[in-house]
Amino acid sequence: MEITAKSTDRNLLLQFSGELDHHAARDTIREVELAIDAALPRNLVLDMEGVTFMDSSGIAVILRAHRRMQHLNGSMMVCHVPRQAKRVLDAAGVGRLVRIQ
Repeated sequence: MEITAKSTDRNLLLQFSGELDHHAARDTIREVELAIDAALPRNLVLDMEGVTFMDSSGIAVILRAHRRMQHLNGSMMVCHVPRQAKRVLDAAGVGRLVRIQ
């Protein structure tokens, strides 16, 4: 899993590329948290367009980012979610907590 971070004016965009499974989840969570802590964003966007596969471990990544943004009183959105990953998120009801576009 590769993550590209772009930060401007307290807006942070994290672009994911590759497989987000249980093998990658721990490192991905750490990278996301480090990026959030470095940027201290008001708005976070997780761009999932490059995700080729996601299992339920991806839910943990998204929810940890959501929790971190709540601590910063910021907002978060997940966008460009591939069909397979969207089914995983929908099955878990993640859309009730996090805005998904």
